[in-house]
Amino acid sequence: MEALEVTLENCFGISKFEHTFDFSDNNCVLIYAPNGMMKSSFARTFECISKDDKKSVPCDRIYPKRKTNCIIKCDGNPIEPKSIFVANAESDIVADNRITTFLASKELKEKYDNIYQELDKAKSDFLVKLKGISKSTDCESEVISTFQTAETDTLFSCLLSIENIIRKAHKFYDFRYNDIFDKKGNVKKFLDKHKDLIQQYFNDYQGLLSHSKFFKSNKDGVSFGTYQASALRDSVADEAFFLANHKIKLSSGKEITSAEQLQSIIDAEITKVINDDKLKSTFDKIDKAIGNNSELRAFKAVLERDNSIIPQLMTYNEFKKLVWYGFLCKLTDDAIVLINTYKSKTAILNDLIDKAQKESRTWETIIDIYNKRFCVPFMVEIKNKADVILKQETANLIFKYKDGRSEEPVEQPKETLLKILSRGECRAFYTLQILFEIEARKHNLEDSLLILDDIADSFDYKNKYAIIEYLADLCKDKKFKIILLTHNFDFYRTVASRLNLKKSVFMAIHDTNGGIKCKMGQYRKDVFHHFSKRANEKRVFIGLLPFVRNIIEYSKGEQSTEYISLTNCLHIKNGSETISTDDICQLYRSYIHNCNNLNIDFGATLITELILQEADVIANENPLIDEILLENKLVLSIAIRLRTEQLILKLISEIDTSEIPSNQTRVLIERYKQSDDPNPKILSILDKVSLMTPENIHVNAFMYEPLIDMSAMHLITLYNEVKECVED
Repeated sequence: MEALEVTLENCFGISKFEHTFDFSDNNCVLIYAPNGMMKSSFARTFECISKDDKKSVPCDRIYPKRKTNCIIKCDGNPIEPKSIFVANAESDIVADNRITTFLASKELKEKYDNIYQELDKAKSDFLVKLKGISKSTDCESEVISTFQTAETDTLFSCLLSIENIIRKAHKFYDFRYNDIFDKKGNVKKFLDKHKDLIQQYFNDYQGLLSHSKFFKSNKDGVSFGTYQASALRDSVADEAFFLANHKIKLSSGKEITSAEQLQSIIDAEITKVINDDKLKSTFDKIDKAIGNNSELRAFKAVLERDNSIIPQLMTYNEFKKLVWYGFLCKLTDDAIVLINTYKSKTAILNDLIDKAQKESRTWETIIDIYNKRFCVPFMVEIKNKADVILKQETANLIFKYKDGRSEEPVEQPKETLLKILSRGECRAFYTLQILFEIEARKHNLEDSLLILDDIADSFDYKNKYAIIEYLADLCKDKKFKIILLTHNFDFYRTVASRLNLKKSVFMAIHDTNGGIKCKMGQYRKDVFHHFSKRANEKRVFIGLLPFVRNIIEYSKGEQSTEYISLTNCLHIKNGSETISTDDICQLYRSYIHNCNNLNIDFGATLITELILQEADVIANENPLIDEILLENKLVLSIAIRLRTEQLILKLISEIDTSEIPSNQTRVLIERYKQSDDPNPKILSILDKVSLMTPENIHVNAFMYEPLIDMSAMHLITLYNEVKECVED
């Protein structure tokens, strides 16, 4: 890729953006964009393109009726969606790994997760039906706990293990599952407590069977009892057996030739057994033992409807299986379909896991890079490295938190770890996911366009430099083209320097038509050095005032006449009205190396007049003003404070500014707020002055970030508001 043509119109709030990024000299493009300008919208648009999904075509959320236009071309051809990778720090922080912790490349992981989503949907549909039959509060966990043979068993594996059993006919028990097999285990506790009574009922029942001419029970425990008789009755209920001229011959020699005849005999025999006086007496004892226990009320009701199940309660867990067989038998076709779906997907899953295992070297590389480069209080390891290779298990990450009090790291669950870490450390944690995607693409030799949206936001300096060094290494690989978006001015300057970016550094600004354009990036190095070469320009000349004052403060102190003189240029003091630009020019010649021979053509002008005049000129340049130029914002900020002081001194005449040693604008604003009956409109304007204009402007470049980020239009509006109040 040599050139990337981007044309966006009404995409997620970007009204218009057109730019061709040239990667011929450098594999990385850096864009500084103040908050709210374009970063997230730009990244989201590319994220939609990467999904290649018609439903997610970028749209304008602010003006939904406006036509959207999105064209991304790579060397004149439409870009390949799969070549795009978008890393957005915010979305990564809330990434949902609920489906799987499958550690693999994005493509493999998506396929893996899609299969599990499909299986999850099929399972959910099946469980809805099963719940309707069983009335169980949690069918899935109940089935697993009933049939599992290993900790890793799932509903699918359990159903697969009993597939042959549920294909056969089973008695359906018409009671709510949890009435007998309750979650709290109260029924089981009752049965254990009164096992003698249950045993007595069982013995009495077996005795009746042994003396019955119809029911039988042998010494091996194999019985033909009420359950078996009912199953026989149900199997021939449709008369098909008898219509085929078959007969049933009892041990007594009696022949049965119809379902009705069989039904009559079975009903009579069951009634004889259940109504036996001795058996009824035992049942009454069981019923009395249950008593009025509210937690066993549902269980009591089931026994009152059908006490023939009492003998089966002797083998509680086996009876539980029989009950589930009965429920599942009602859904045999659905269960078999679910099992077959699982079987068909298992082969695909195994193939994906096999491919993931081949990426194990990539995992090791990434984790090694991460542990060596990033400074965080935890180490990352693959927990089941051997299982991944030998048992086809998916790889899971573990994080060992180093608490500083012991040499041995303490293993923590991911959720606990994220609560412990700071926001910046959490950001470094999620960067691991980004590294894996990039390294996986490198491993697969894929040509890729990386859109990285403030990936170092909230990092401390060590980790910020770690990601910059990683990007520097990545830029050496010609298969990667990077568009790096940031709103952090220091990060912008550092990246531009460390990656040796020249023509590929930009700043996003609004154009005259309300769109956004990329202007060649400025202020990549020392701002003071940049200004000192252009000191003969009025606005730069004004912008140098706080710089030079700062130098004099460090070299001669705040009591020096030069420091006081420059302070009087920035505030309304006694003597402010007599300082000319020639006076200031002489100071510049003395303190700035590049200004030794400085000449200006506006030397006769008073410095405060020049500041206010230039502020008026800038205000009238709207809407053609350059949003990036720092000198414009410096002039406006200084002028706003001068106008603010003029306003307050006009409203409160008795203030002596010579008694205010520092932070004069702030002190005057507080004086006005405490004055009698302050004007609400003026108070509102003064609050904006405090918020929008930096109180301390120093040689240190960090102090300029608020001004770089701030819109010049907002400063112009505030300047005009203050000026209007002064002139009223």
